[in-house]
Amino acid sequence: MHIQYTMDQLFLPMDLEDDIPPQHVVRVVNEAINRSDDKIFAVAYPGGGRDRYHPKMLTKVIIYAYTQRIYSSRQIEKAVRENITFMWIAGRQRPDFRTIKRFRSKRMKETSWRRSSLTSFNYSPRENT
Repeated sequence: MHIQYTMDQLFLPMDLEDDIPPQHVVRVVNEAINRSDDKIFAVAYPGGGRDRYHPKMLTKVIIYAYTQRIYSSRQIEKAVRENITFMWIAGRQRPDFRTIKRFRSKRMKETSWRRSSLTSFNYSPRENT
């Protein structure tokens, strides 16, 4: 006998948090960037214009992509649409490859954020209470 299967079923969890193990590298990247000072990211956006994706979210997505050996803006865009860990770290937002490329080439260079922020980071998962 087989488990019932139809293409119309929706079993993608509404809360992606449940599918990501506590020690997963995506959580390490998330926590490291969350602990970074918001002022670092504010420098990249002087204000005005239309609403933008949050620079912390874009930074998280790009850094996590690098840990997965994904460097192409188009491949990062694809991962954000298809990969659960990327969906989670992006907060289910879907920046396109142009946005990712522009942010990486212009905005990340304008910030004082450095790779050393991740290398000197101690990660300990929060306990569920």
